Amino acid sequence: MATPMLTPAQGQILVKLARFALMEKLGQTPFAKTEQTLEAKLTDPCFDPVAGVFVTLQLSGRLRGCIGSLEGCAPLRKEVRRNAIKAAFEDPRFSPLGVDELAGVHIEVSVLTPPQALTYSDSADLLRQLRPGVDGVILRKDALGATFLPQVWEQLPQPENFLSQLCLKAGLSAKVWQKDFVAVETYQVRSFEEPDGAQ
Repeated sequence: MATPMLTPAQGQILVKLARFALMEKLGQTPFAKTEQTLEAKLTDPCFDPVAGVFVTLQLSGRLRGCIGSLEGCAPLRKEVRRNAIKAAFEDPRFSPLGVDELAGVHIEVSVLTPPQALTYSDSADLLRQLRPGVDGVILRKDALGATFLPQVWEQLPQPENFLSQLCLKAGLSAKVWQKDFVAVETYQVRSFEEPDGAQ
């Protein structure tokens, strides 16, 4: 299914949904009128499509949690709610989010295009085909695999380092992509994040 072409305003509804999901999980009750307005907006058919979704949480400019699905199994409104809670409370790299941290958390929602297999002849060809800042990358070898969203290029702008770090994330040796065949898929995202100072 094609990625929903959400407007910036519609993307902000998904970001607000992610925050409300965390508030509810932590026992904080949003203003009833605001919550009713959000729920009404979420009935828009633009949130019906099924697509991969990642929710990323940052605190003081550092990653605080990131969980998602490469290919969705439920409408966007449900995927965002589910992955927001998983990012906050089930990311194995971090302790569960505390209520005292919620106000300082910055939320970003990424809606993915369907992953497409990337065909390449050797490691040099693989490097040539990657598009820094554009492509998210899924890398798999045997039973191991991992992905980096396109936003990760900001921290790892060199394709060689990007792939090596992705291999490490997957539990593989850093240079396995240079020596052995690894299955690679790419995708793009439409990302939406809270304005600075938003809560």
